[in-house]
Amino acid sequence: MASRKSPFFDTATTLGKLVAFFGVSALCGVLAAGLMVPVAAAAGTAASGSLQFFDQLPAELERGALAQPSKIYANDGALIATLYEENRQPVTLDQVSENMVDAILAIEDDRFYEHGGVDLQGIASALVSNATSDTSRGASTITMQYVNNVIIDTARQNGEEYVLSGNKTVGDKLREIKLAIAVEKELSKEEILEGYFNIVPFSGTTYGVQAAARYFYNVDAKDLNVQQSAMLAGLVNGPTYYSPEAYPERAVERRNLVLGAMLDKGRIDQAEYDAAVASELGITPTPVPSNCVGAAQAPYFCDYVQALIENDENFGATREERRKLLLRGGLTINTTLNSNIQAAAQEAINETANPDTTDGEIGHAMVSVEPGTGNILMMAQNTRFNPDTTVPGNSVQNFNVDVNQNGDPNKPLNGLGGFQPGSTYKPFTVAAWLDAGKTLNTSLDGRKRTYPAGHTWNASCLPGGRYVTPEAWTPINYGDTNYKTTTVLDGLANSLNTITLAEINQLDLCSFQQLAFQAGIHNGKGQDGERQMLSVDPPSTFGGGGDASPLSMATGFATLAAEGLKCEPRALTSVTAADGREFPVPEQQCEQVMKKEVAQGVNYATQRVMTNGSGYNLQIGVPVGGKTGTNDERSQTWFMGYTTGMSTASWIGNWKANNTTMSDKLIGGRVYPEIDGSLIAGPSWKNFMQRIPGQYEANAFTNPPGSVIGQVAQPRPAPNNNNDNNNGGGGNNNNNGGGNNGGGGNNNGGGNGGGGNNGGGDGGDD
Repeated sequence: MASRKSPFFDTATTLGKLVAFFGVSALCGVLAAGLMVPVAAAAGTAASGSLQFFDQLPAELERGALAQPSKIYANDGALIATLYEENRQPVTLDQVSENMVDAILAIEDDRFYEHGGVDLQGIASALVSNATSDTSRGASTITMQYVNNVIIDTARQNGEEYVLSGNKTVGDKLREIKLAIAVEKELSKEEILEGYFNIVPFSGTTYGVQAAARYFYNVDAKDLNVQQSAMLAGLVNGPTYYSPEAYPERAVERRNLVLGAMLDKGRIDQAEYDAAVASELGITPTPVPSNCVGAAQAPYFCDYVQALIENDENFGATREERRKLLLRGGLTINTTLNSNIQAAAQEAINETANPDTTDGEIGHAMVSVEPGTGNILMMAQNTRFNPDTTVPGNSVQNFNVDVNQNGDPNKPLNGLGGFQPGSTYKPFTVAAWLDAGKTLNTSLDGRKRTYPAGHTWNASCLPGGRYVTPEAWTPINYGDTNYKTTTVLDGLANSLNTITLAEINQLDLCSFQQLAFQAGIHNGKGQDGERQMLSVDPPSTFGGGGDASPLSMATGFATLAAEGLKCEPRALTSVTAADGREFPVPEQQCEQVMKKEVAQGVNYATQRVMTNGSGYNLQIGVPVGGKTGTNDERSQTWFMGYTTGMSTASWIGNWKANNTTMSDKLIGGRVYPEIDGSLIAGPSWKNFMQRIPGQYEANAFTNPPGSVIGQVAQPRPAPNNNNDNNNGGGGNNNNNGGGNNGGGGNNNGGGNGGGGNNGGGDGGDD
């Protein structure tokens, strides 16, 4: 900081100013009177003015809470990340080794237990020493240094300027002197020394003796030996100048000076001195990674948690206050994250689309939500959390979450906002179908047809209560095949667009959009201050229109798993400050938004996707519902997989160019000429799930009432197994198209070319 002009003297150095002031004060008899005894009278104008100035200085030291790191923990107590401006770990004096106490007192203030905050004998000695030698010696006591550091810390917390030692005025020094005397009256010597050990800087962002001991020697402060203590004690006079990392020779010289002082003062004997002087510095710098960039795990979840706190007025009136609390308040932040599930997801993602073997525009993300609670169990993606985006594979943007919290632009989440969901939206069309009293085994005409310009669809949420097709539109199924009359159940298993459109043609367009919205799926890029539904026009919806985040999608399918009970995604379970204050965090917010029998019916249908459709090769030996999805341009692909205890969205797509295909892109060291949801996103989900057997609930889903299933259609003849592409779709209803994997069963193989993967599996647009 810039130095300020002294109101008394304009001498070259702070020491010179202080010496001058002490000289004048001594002549006037003011300093002794002002510092040591009550002033009865002033001797002359100069003395009176000096005393008046001294009396006007503050007489009480304002000590705020010391900055401490905040820590984010998983639900099993595993550390996720440490957030801090100053890495400090406060300790009590009995947690500091006697060696360290002896070293500090010997070099900084050997008369600490004899003076009352200001050492007049030390000042006199410093005056003589500085007058008779070329070296400069200070006279600040431990108490004065403590006061100085408290003043600096308070200024930092308040965003104010502060004056460093080399630029201090006589007024600054007098303030420290008066406050030091006040502190000595208020605190015991042990309390002052403890405060000093916890506040002084040792290196960079390392503050306090415990953090310094851990950083330089990877030991606790109570275990510091003589040599280590001397090195650390030498640092407080100039953490940068005497840095053992940058200037080891200076550090050794300074350490030996401290050891000499310890020997002279009788705090160590000659043998201890000789051994310590002969020893190496022996430092093993162990930095504590700071903030989400240095997270031990789940950096994007860390960033999400940080955003939630910065967006919440319970943690401060302004965003600046909340951020300060995060970085200085010593918060203990407990979360819903399961570290084992997180690790498994990250491993699966890295195997599928490692950033070092994947084109930079291709992203892969997964997020899991617990049905019935909304707890976020994991959040992972294939980029490295690092703001240096000049390095391929680095990004701080979260693929899994919305742009803003609840669509409020004043509450950013640092998310991309989502991607086109494609056919993963179709289960909610089935939900609307069942909610209207219809059945899964109703047969519909899925032959290819053109919807002419002017074709109207019921849409109660739009002006006029309808949607009018603006131009002729001919929806096609994946592979331009499987146009047939079949059941709603079979249509979902094979992801037949023509069957889905036949359902919608009998429904209100807004009904399935509203059901999806109520279940938790919404536009992830909203800016209007509230959540919004995705588009309601059929071409946009089933061509992949609208953008939903993976977290939003996982929430929607968790609602299905919980039989219509929708729970808001939840990351925080408790937040406690270093001073014991507990902050309110969102409770579980759950609401029944869908009839149980409707959700049961959808679960029945999505299980058929796994046993008879595109998910056949993705089965994991427990009851699972699932749905693949791919947008028209094949730039966004999905697999939604869920059990009764965990709903997971697995997405892989082009995150930089939403409508640019992933075909012929390098993904995990491979190039795929054609891509859909069951080709990469699905197998990556399976890889993840197979790593964590037994770590999530996977009970049997409750079957829906017979009135929801409806009359079972008469089975059709078995397909010709030599014609997988043609029978991959329809055959699924008889457990051969998907079961034998004529298309989807091989999960990616030749079946893809003629709708095999999406015809036998996800026969629509996938």
